[in-house]
Amino acid sequence: MSTSICPCGSGTLLDACCGHYHAGHPAPCAEALMRSRYSAYVLGLIDYLVATTLPAQQSGLDRQSITDWSAQSTWLGLEVESSEVLGGQPEHAFVTFTARWHDGSGEHSHRERSSFVQNAGRWYFIDPTVQLNIGRNDACPCASGHKFKKCCYNYLLK
Repeated sequence: MSTSICPCGSGTLLDACCGHYHAGHPAPCAEALMRSRYSAYVLGLIDYLVATTLPAQQSGLDRQSITDWSAQSTWLGLEVESSEVLGGQPEHAFVTFTARWHDGSGEHSHRERSSFVQNAGRWYFIDPTVQLNIGRNDACPCASGHKFKKCCYNYLLK
């Protein structure tokens, strides 16, 4: 049992916070998933980062780059600005946050508005950097059963 404070900035113990999700329990909302993904970068949990990305995008992730960035950075903090649940079937959400880290080229701050989708009781990060070779009228890659244009299409075009 870990007695360390969770890196996500919640102020609670890791095991009672993001560690619970890292152990396999589904995050209850998009903000919790985003916080757990930040903690995963801090802790070097690359498998978790891959598993919580939209399944149709997982094979397009550059695992080595993710591993290098995680390991070569000193993570300085996370600030969640807002979380917007948009509802619908499947449910979508945006989380706006700023992550700070230090690496060999100095200190950095990155503000992002990330998109998320819930499917089969799990939230997934929709990665805008991973190209999907899919047409607007094809089945949505989130496996909702809807056409892409009626589901996740607009969330990839942030």
